[in-house]
Amino acid sequence: MTAHEATSAPPALPGLDPAWSRRLTVADAAGVEHSWHVLDNGVQNPVGTLLCVHGNPTWSYLWRRLVADPPAGWRVIAPDQLGMGWSERLPGPRSLRQRVADLGDLTAALDLTGPVVTVGHDWGGIISLGWALQHRADLRGVVLANTAVAMPDGDRGPALIRLANAPGVRATVTVGTPVFVRATTALSRPALPAEVRRAFAAPYRSASRRRSVGDFVADIPFAAGHPSRPAQAEIAEGIRALDVPALLLWGPRDPVFGERYLADLRDRLPHADLHRYEGASHLLPEDAPQYAEVVGRWVADLGAGRPPRNRPGTESDGPRPLWAALAERAADLSPAIVEVGGRTVSWADLHRRVEDLAAGLTAAGVRAGSRVALLVEPSADLTAAVYAVWRAGAVIVVADKGLGLAGMRRALRSAAVDSVIGSPRGLAAARLMGLPGTRMGTGRPAPAARRALGVTHTLDELERLGRSAGPPAAPPGDGDCAVLFTSGATGPAKGVVYTRRQAAAQLELVRSTYRLAAEDRLVAAFAPFAILGPGLGIGSAVPDVDVTAPGSLTAPALADAVAAVDGTVVFASPAALRRVVATAADLTDAQRAALRGVRLVMSAGAPVPAALLDALRSVLPEAEAHTPYGMTEALPVTDVSATEVAAAGPGEGVCVGRPLPGVEVRVSPLDERGGADAPLTAQPDVPGEVCVRAAHVKDRYDALWATERAAARNPGWHRTGDVGHLDAQGRLWVEGRLPHVVTTAAGPVTPVGIEQRVEALDGVAAAAAVGVGPPGAQVVAVVVVLSGTERRARMAVAPPDLADAVRAAAGIDVAAVLVARRLPVDVRHQSKVDRAEVARTAARFLAGARTSLRRGRTPAP
Repeated sequence: MTAHEATSAPPALPGLDPAWSRRLTVADAAGVEHSWHVLDNGVQNPVGTLLCVHGNPTWSYLWRRLVADPPAGWRVIAPDQLGMGWSERLPGPRSLRQRVADLGDLTAALDLTGPVVTVGHDWGGIISLGWALQHRADLRGVVLANTAVAMPDGDRGPALIRLANAPGVRATVTVGTPVFVRATTALSRPALPAEVRRAFAAPYRSASRRRSVGDFVADIPFAAGHPSRPAQAEIAEGIRALDVPALLLWGPRDPVFGERYLADLRDRLPHADLHRYEGASHLLPEDAPQYAEVVGRWVADLGAGRPPRNRPGTESDGPRPLWAALAERAADLSPAIVEVGGRTVSWADLHRRVEDLAAGLTAAGVRAGSRVALLVEPSADLTAAVYAVWRAGAVIVVADKGLGLAGMRRALRSAAVDSVIGSPRGLAAARLMGLPGTRMGTGRPAPAARRALGVTHTLDELERLGRSAGPPAAPPGDGDCAVLFTSGATGPAKGVVYTRRQAAAQLELVRSTYRLAAEDRLVAAFAPFAILGPGLGIGSAVPDVDVTAPGSLTAPALADAVAAVDGTVVFASPAALRRVVATAADLTDAQRAALRGVRLVMSAGAPVPAALLDALRSVLPEAEAHTPYGMTEALPVTDVSATEVAAAGPGEGVCVGRPLPGVEVRVSPLDERGGADAPLTAQPDVPGEVCVRAAHVKDRYDALWATERAAARNPGWHRTGDVGHLDAQGRLWVEGRLPHVVTTAAGPVTPVGIEQRVEALDGVAAAAAVGVGPPGAQVVAVVVVLSGTERRARMAVAPPDLADAVRAAAGIDVAAVLVARRLPVDVRHQSKVDRAEVARTAARFLAGARTSLRRGRTPAP
């Protein structure tokens, strides 16, 4: 076969419709004709075209899902680049500039006109961008997946590609053998099916058919004098002027294009939307097959003219500063922060320290909008650091250690932090996690430790620097102030972005709802609230416990914290309060007297059983118990007192009260499949996904465009993922999580009501109601944990008398009743049952496997 002879069409391959394949002959700028293979869905009179460009050593097969399921009315064209896939083999190498021109020749031959959205992966990314820059009149948007357009300063290029390009190596691994081809598909996580790997390798079965694979590698401009470096630089700089929408789709586990290449792209396309697919590697269209649906939704938004999210920073009238209460109490010598067993810091000292630290941070290079990861245990240092970062106009990034080192690494790296403030343990963790940016430390590390941890400034040094630099200017208008990561109880932890305006609205809502005044003092045994005392204008103390392990809080430890600050308000998770009740017998008379001074106790993070609220009266006899409902994305949303819970009585779910002033709550009714896409309603007794609208709802999910788009598909509303209903009195009842809805043949079933009725049985400590079987035909299984001394190493079938009692109490057909030693719960709250894990384990057990639930803790009733 000669170089210009047509290459056969692809054979029958999984997911590839032969009707999509077409061949055409196109002359290049020199008049030389080339035979191209193109996948084309053939849409006539399209509303637009997706032009999909693969990299090396893949081919148009990479885009098969997008060809199969395009946005409505859109044509999809996915060519095999010359020398690649099933296009004509070339007699010699092709430069980057030539490949951009080749793509232009092809689209001209196809008579392709706008609107066009380019889609590029790997080295197809820069080629697609080169085409975009030359066809701006037709360009409507760009989509990029795991690619690069430049090598950041100090970068020598992807290590794996450099290795493949090494002298004496390239000819062997890229052309002489299929090593490079097969290694590329081996990068995927999870591993690709064997038939898909064979499909990607199909066009490259001989050395002659792999020649352009090696030429592609050779054309990467690693060195400044490389012939393709000028073209690469022109494209890299040119895209800074692109004013069309852009979408970045990223696999963070990519060993080829790491985080530094994503950071470079975001610098060049600062307006781009971004979605990170945690767990995905280099071949993102394979590792995250849902990308096609996401691209379709994004493109549909372009056509529908969906208004872009209002990005903060444009308002001239900023919100009340988050540190305003510090300035108002700048001369107050009363305690602002009390570390139980440690320091006491006055309002005057805290105000002065925050001002000096903010000035020091600014002098050290922290700018408005900079992201600062905080790896400091709850303490006076943490509180001062938080408010100093805000005072400097920067953004705090917080992921608690309950995520584990791997989870924290994933979270903090996804947030693209610029700096880290940490304790010695926190900075050691930052080093292990490979976090970028400058390091600032608490305490006074020894010189050797300072060098090992990479500390550039301590907080004391920043204060001294700030005193000489003078106070920074107040950040103008609105802007991001925090990225707070969820607990990861229902999937990978998500970064939740708040602006200063939203955070200020939250503080004001909490202050007004609970009638907080200057004479109140807060004891915060719940991590998210441990830093809010100064913002609320009230003194605060943190008990001498690990607030990321709420079950470690004892009644004496709580009493000591209350006594240390003359506490009047306590905020703790349900798990913490269970432990407090369980250890009440250890209280001394003096400690009981201190606890009688508490007027208000709040608990959030998971449903709080009425029995627990009743039991609290023996520990906090003068306190009014409230259980605000909310989540990382919006807290509080509703509120209910223990008295109101008792008055509401039993129901289908947990009564969490009425929406707070300024908060709107609706539900999107469930359909037969357990989905929730119906119009929002406030009609009573209609179960559906709980949706919230308020001034303090989060701004967006960070680096998760698709997640944010799904959660905000009703503009202005946040879909919580919780399932519940409103009653005739306007109260919200929470019935579980949307992914935990059991889809039976008779319709959807929510779990919480079943669990509550079962947990009311004598001898049952906890229960989980889950679905087993295929969606739409699932049956209900109830897994119970028995109270008392019985401990089972493995899951087992419940005794007949227990099974009968559970079925009678459940109020619905129950196919199986099982007994387990424990139920898995989340780390942060130690209260949210992982029903997905329970369902998987129950399914394995019912299929005949000997199995047990993973280690976890079961909340006591």
